[in-house]
Amino acid sequence: MVLRKHRLPLIPADASRRFFVRNVLRICFVLIVTLAWPALAEQGPKPATAATKAANAKVLRELPFSDHRDFEDARRGWIAPLPGNGLIKGADGRVVWNLSLFQVAKSEEAPDTVNPSLWRQMRLLTITGLFEVTSRIYQVRGADISNITFIEGANGVIVMDPLISAETAHAALELYRRHRGNKPVVAVIFTHSHVDHYGGVLGVVDPADVKAGKVKIVAPDHFLEEAASENLLAGNHMLRRASYMYGRLLPQGPTLAMGSGLGLGVSSGSSQLYPPTDIITKTGQKLTLDGLTFEFLMAPGSEAPAEMHFYIPELKAVCAAENANHSLHNLYTLRGAKVRDARRWAGYLQQTMERWPDAEVLFAPHFWPTWGNQRVMEHLKKQRNLYKFINDQTLRLANKGYNMVEAASMIDLPKELAGYWPNRGYYGSVSHDVRAVWNYYLGFFDGNPARLDPLPPAEAGKRFVEYMGGADAVLAKARKDFDEGNYRWVAQVLDQVVSANPDNQAARDLLADALEQLGYQNENASWRNFYLTGAQELRNGLFKVPVPRTSEEAMSRLPAMDIFDYLAIRLNGSKAAGKKAIANIKLSDSNEQYSLVFEDGVLNAGSPVQNPEATLTMTKKDLAALALGSASLQDKIQSGAIQVTGDPAGLAQMFSLTEKFDFWWNVATPNPPER
Repeated sequence: MVLRKHRLPLIPADASRRFFVRNVLRICFVLIVTLAWPALAEQGPKPATAATKAANAKVLRELPFSDHRDFEDARRGWIAPLPGNGLIKGADGRVVWNLSLFQVAKSEEAPDTVNPSLWRQMRLLTITGLFEVTSRIYQVRGADISNITFIEGANGVIVMDPLISAETAHAALELYRRHRGNKPVVAVIFTHSHVDHYGGVLGVVDPADVKAGKVKIVAPDHFLEEAASENLLAGNHMLRRASYMYGRLLPQGPTLAMGSGLGLGVSSGSSQLYPPTDIITKTGQKLTLDGLTFEFLMAPGSEAPAEMHFYIPELKAVCAAENANHSLHNLYTLRGAKVRDARRWAGYLQQTMERWPDAEVLFAPHFWPTWGNQRVMEHLKKQRNLYKFINDQTLRLANKGYNMVEAASMIDLPKELAGYWPNRGYYGSVSHDVRAVWNYYLGFFDGNPARLDPLPPAEAGKRFVEYMGGADAVLAKARKDFDEGNYRWVAQVLDQVVSANPDNQAARDLLADALEQLGYQNENASWRNFYLTGAQELRNGLFKVPVPRTSEEAMSRLPAMDIFDYLAIRLNGSKAAGKKAIANIKLSDSNEQYSLVFEDGVLNAGSPVQNPEATLTMTKKDLAALALGSASLQDKIQSGAIQVTGDPAGLAQMFSLTEKFDFWWNVATPNPPER
């Protein structure tokens, strides 16, 4: 196996500049999914089968491929390409973005191993460079997974959503200035709380200018909290699945990854969160930025927990953030996150249409714009109806007694929605969005008591295989089904065999073959990436690459209660049963005081208590080191970094029962039982 060398991205750590970094694990998410492109493992991909060729040919017949408006729109207003063929490096010479890696969909005709609709989407996404959206609005597309937008005011420029990395955002700003003049940045708008919309902010602004009041940073209410919270406590699990979802263990290519559906890929530069200077708190709120009026519409709980739309009446330009796209979006993201509210999502699009009915252009932080009042309203309507249909029809079937899996298999979009290209499932899918709605309202249990307490996969798999006559008998039947193109069933049944015996390589290989064909057929880039990465893991085992870890410095910038919460989830509660400790914690650098109460297998933090067993005085960075497990309590006490009064033995016992999380847990095969 050949591994490509890769230097890990660095997180800037200038604690003196009030960065208020509360998104440490979200930044780690970006770093994880932007690891090196490894070469294929020993067993490479296989060709498309006859069944896959037939399935993809059916897509060609059913969808309106003769409609070329998206290609016209994606090319409209093009000014210049990204310099250097889209190769962007950091100050140390490390490559943080390489557009050429994604130039894989060059021909109009899709290969047999790619769904033609996904191939079309990839061709559209590789139309990149600097574009004029309308008078005074410009975008750079293809420098990251998202777009960066430049809105020209009276004296300077307002930047909307400055990408993931400072390096890519700065390169985009330089490209804009090369063609539009050296206008100063006077404001930055974060439309929502996902890292691809704020992480590159230091590539377009100097913190000194913000501090001096020369630059405003505008964001929706609760932006800071939500930027940190989504990937905090379940971060290790989410990050591992993100390596599947974004296909980052696969190269790009016709038998491999084909972008993300939402964009091409994610950059691997320096990400940072800068605190907003102006918070938008209510719909209808207006803000004048460099002579332009911005009117806002709050959209919390839609694509992001903190999100907002806005309208510029002088330009008749509307931005619906990430709620009106050229793809069906996720109501539940496959990397794992809280489920989103489809009903509210549709409602915000309805409000956008009603509040700003004279809009002439709709632009967004992903994809290409939509022009003309009639087409703008039509696009908003179709996207509104898309999410409303999924929401309403899921609940209709739920109220008739159908469960989550049944509803997902029963709901198809009507032709008038399914035939509209921006509603196709390149990033979200009808199937997993229906399950998201079902779960949002009704949770994991479908009411059937036979499914209330199922056996875990490894144990259930052994019994299923035994009932079916043994692994050899199952494999023989599965090969017949594979030859007939029944890949979903082959995957479902062989999952039982592999769960029963992960070392059964024949079962792993046939399961990998089935997943691969499902990937080749899938319109959804995330599903394709999951299928093909799973196939690689089944054939060749875990493909491990270097994993960046959260630093003590970065963790120390979190609120203390968040650090305590992270420490609490590392505690093995079963082993901690029957043990108890009570201590007070004094943070010398922030003058904060807390208690740590360890009992009933649980660690709770709160206000200081009277008569603790011990009182520990430390810096927040020392607390972060203990929470991360990068230093022991005993070592910190012996070095003098932590001062103690009283007896810390009980607390030391608690720390001895905390665990570190291994990133490389199995996804496509069962994990060994906990000991």
